[in-house]
Amino acid sequence: METIRLNDIRGLRVTVMGLGLNGGGVASARFFAERGAKVTVTDTKDESVLAESIRALSAYDIRYVLGRHETADFSEADLVIKNPAVRPDNAFLRAAKAVETDLSVFLRLCPARIAAVTGSKGKSTTSTALAWMLGSSGVKTFLGGNITVSPLGFLDETGPDDVVVLELSSWQLGDLKGLGALRPSVAALTRIVPDHLDRYGTMEAYVADKRLIYADQGPEDWTVYDIDDPYGRSFAAETKARTLAYGANLPEGALGVSVPAIGPCVAELPGLGRAVLVPEGLLVPGAHNRRNVAAAAIAAWALGAAPSAIASAAASFKGVEHRLEPIRTRRGVRWYNDSAATVPEATRAAVEAFSEPVVLITGGTDKKLDFAEARAAYRAAAALVLLEGTGTDKIRAILDADSIPYRGPFSSIQEAVLEASAAATPGSIVALSPGCTSFGMFKNEFDRGRSFKAAVAALPD
Repeated sequence: METIRLNDIRGLRVTVMGLGLNGGGVASARFFAERGAKVTVTDTKDESVLAESIRALSAYDIRYVLGRHETADFSEADLVIKNPAVRPDNAFLRAAKAVETDLSVFLRLCPARIAAVTGSKGKSTTSTALAWMLGSSGVKTFLGGNITVSPLGFLDETGPDDVVVLELSSWQLGDLKGLGALRPSVAALTRIVPDHLDRYGTMEAYVADKRLIYADQGPEDWTVYDIDDPYGRSFAAETKARTLAYGANLPEGALGVSVPAIGPCVAELPGLGRAVLVPEGLLVPGAHNRRNVAAAAIAAWALGAAPSAIASAAASFKGVEHRLEPIRTRRGVRWYNDSAATVPEATRAAVEAFSEPVVLITGGTDKKLDFAEARAAYRAAAALVLLEGTGTDKIRAILDADSIPYRGPFSSIQEAVLEASAAATPGSIVALSPGCTSFGMFKNEFDRGRSFKAAVAALPD
């Protein structure tokens, strides 16, 4: 597949493994069907669960094998497109002649410059802010990847003068290992914390996939890293690309942007000297978001945006859905949706983002993480409302040990919202910031966020 061209696709037998609910499988099936491939979609979920995704493909002649996988759909296919959630060592994939992902196909065919963003948390905010800054600077920019937009959907619109910003998860990066398909002009890495240890087992294995984002960069490219993070410093030491740092205290002579607790973020840039990239006042709350916006700003400069345009765009950036997203003010109480907070560190950052009392809705499914990382947030919260789940069982052990009262656990988001409303007082904040995955009660973190917003909207004025 190294020399794949668009006119190679007609007549190919293509199996899409994992239709899913977030668009990647749908985009892959549509892409190959539109170009004359014989497409089979297979998923262990049944038709009732996948109904919305199937409807989106109703215009195409696609064969479906649902509720199961069949070996022949893999062994007899010319190409299998896998969902990132499918482990690479899956037995069905071992029967395939060639395995790719929507990203690997896109990267082989895309003529545009690539800016890639990864990390444990902050990926979506950083990549969305970067795309916003570039677009505001007059650069034709596309945003896709783990942010639930498959880049195959906009491949035909890209040109050599454009920039594609890709948010990449560790799973997506792992699928690209050894392919030589990813060589971003700019690779930006946000803070690394324990995540997905239920899949990786160790931090070393998890971080090894993160390192792939800059593995094939060259000396003319840029790697943007968090200088306050030990992992970030190891990335800078390892990459072959030029480096730009962001952090609270940049050493003398270091290139990058300083992110002080108070005041504007000033960059030291090669050939330009000092320049303000991020103003003091931002629309997105929290110190962690200042770091994310600063990382995006230095990446935007590396891609050619002017400092003045970057600073102006940073000031107008409104954030990302499901990430400390303001959704309603009711009876003097402000409600925020932080459903994308799927690690305890993100829950802590959410509570620390506000000076007002915070009623915290938290909990869910565990992925073998240490919830003591959010202990300070549990202690600081004005009230705690718990959602059911295996992660919540671990949270309750901490709360009981610290004699911290809590309400629940509740088996529905509607019950949790009603309880949080009862606990909140005028001038306070209610934030859904689970620190856990959503599986069991919800389809995914986006379904959880949307369900939360609907429940809050249903509260009487």
